Amino acid sequence: MELNFPLAEEPDDFAREAGRKLFAAPVEFLKGVVAMSGLPPADRIEVCFAGRSNVGKSSLINALTNRRNLARASNTPGRTQEINYFTTQDGPYLVDLPGYGFAQAPVAVVAKWQALLKNYLSGRATLRRAFVLIDTRHGVKAVDEEILKLLDRSAVTFQVVMTKADKVSVKDREKVLTQVRQALSKHPAAYPEIVLTSSEKGEGIETLRAIIAGLD
Repeated sequence: MELNFPLAEEPDDFAREAGRKLFAAPVEFLKGVVAMSGLPPADRIEVCFAGRSNVGKSSLINALTNRRNLARASNTPGRTQEINYFTTQDGPYLVDLPGYGFAQAPVAVVAKWQALLKNYLSGRATLRRAFVLIDTRHGVKAVDEEILKLLDRSAVTFQVVMTKADKVSVKDREKVLTQVRQALSKHPAAYPEIVLTSSEKGEGIETLRAIIAGLD
C-alpha cells in the first residue's frame, strides 16, 4: 500500500548539484518588512518559511545557506516581528516569516503582526511554496493547524519540513510522522511529501536545497 505523505527521497546528482550551486552563491539579507507596502518588487518567485516560535527556523535557514548568522535566532521566542527577505543569486527570494504561537509582546502588537502574516500568505502572487516547519518532537499542534487552514484558503501549496529529527529516537519519530500524516490528509494545499531535517547534523539539507532550486 502506498504511503500518504512519504518522506522526500534524496535528490539525484543533477538536482543535488542545482541545489548546491544555488546556495553556494551569495545569499544576502535584503530587508525586514513590517507592512505589505514594504514588500520588494514581485520580480521573481519566492519561497517562505513558517513555523511556531522555537521550531528551529533560523537554524534551518542558516544550514540551508551554509551561513552561521544569516538568520538570527532570538533568545526570546516570538520577538522577530518582521517578514525578512533574503536574496539568492539568480534564484528565488527566501522569506523568513515571524514565528507564531508565542510572543512576549503586547496583544495589539501581536495582532498587527499576525494580520501582516495572513495578508502576506493570501496576497503574494509570486509565492511558489510555503515550507511549514514542524518540530519532530511534538508533531502538528493546534496553532499549526491555524496556519495550514490559512494556506488552504489562500491556495498556497505548502510542504511540511520536520525539524530537530536528531532529537527523537527512530521509534518515536515514526509515531510523530503518523500523527503529521493524519493531520496533513485534511489539507488540500499540502504537498504530498515531507522533508525530514536536522540542522545540527545536516540531515535533509541537500534534499531541501534541491527542492527549492527545482521550483519555477
